[in-house]
Amino acid sequence: EVPRVPSLTDVEGILVGHYTFCERPTGCTVVTSLLPFTAGVDVRGGAPGTRETDLLKPENTVEQINAVVLSGGSAFGLESAAGVSQYLESQGRGIRIGSIHVPIVCAAILFDLNLGDAKIRPNAEAGFEAARAATDAPVPEGNVGAGAGATVGKLLGPELAMKGGLGSWAARLPDGLEVGALAAVNCGGDVVDPASGRIIAGARRSDGAGFADIMDHLGRGCAPASVFLENTVIGIVAANAVLTKSQCTKVAQMAQDALARCIYPCHTPWDGDTIFTLSTGRWVPGQRAIDIGVIGALAADVLTKAILRGIEQAESWGSYPAARDYPN
Repeated sequence: EVPRVPSLTDVEGILVGHYTFCERPTGCTVVTSLLPFTAGVDVRGGAPGTRETDLLKPENTVEQINAVVLSGGSAFGLESAAGVSQYLESQGRGIRIGSIHVPIVCAAILFDLNLGDAKIRPNAEAGFEAARAATDAPVPEGNVGAGAGATVGKLLGPELAMKGGLGSWAARLPDGLEVGALAAVNCGGDVVDPASGRIIAGARRSDGAGFADIMDHLGRGCAPASVFLENTVIGIVAANAVLTKSQCTKVAQMAQDALARCIYPCHTPWDGDTIFTLSTGRWVPGQRAIDIGVIGALAADVLTKAILRGIEQAESWGSYPAARDYPN
């Protein structure tokens, strides 16, 4: 029997669904649960594309949400969240106001319009189908959902870039605490394995013999190529602990350390790096108090592994080679 690969859906209550277009590499990914969950967000890139992130601020009224959508298609891809809302409404999920259910759906997008026909992008129908497909099975990785059109290493120009993808990972402590992550890796920088310091995907040398090393280029005064709004890592971490919105936000902040560990550079003015934290509240810790610092540290660790999985599981497309196909 093949062992189950750790996945965001290892966190009790979490369901994940993808919709991937066959016409060109793009799609969306929905993370939801049958019961509402508490959430927080940390937006650290300078060019984000998001929906319903203000309501996650601790001072704002809504305490729980129903889903988070990660999508390709740049700003157009935010339409996919409307389809998720339609599906959840059909299931009677959302805040009840009289006879109406209003689902609360947050979202973040990445830019993938330069792969194939830019007129094809995730829409409401894609979001609806992704939500309908959501399951607690291990999350499919690579060129799927929000990671279908992801590319990395674009700061030296798209002709030297490589294929990115979507990855997931999770950890479970002996006392039952579960923390998982999912990331769509579409960064302008290089992706580095923090364990070895080795670049595993990024800007290639023009002669095809290894990597150009973006930070080396920047350190020698080389100006980046035109990269405006074409990059972003978007991701989700989830825990089965009972957390407040403030605590979820702190965990999201700590989880952003994952990007600093393995993406060089990250959080630039040209990235929309955004991380959500979800709390399903299914775990009862017994006598031990919930330690947000521990959860945040684990969140950064599993998100690091999810980012690396997104690169390892990616497949080549067109002129963009994947890490598995490129000599390094």
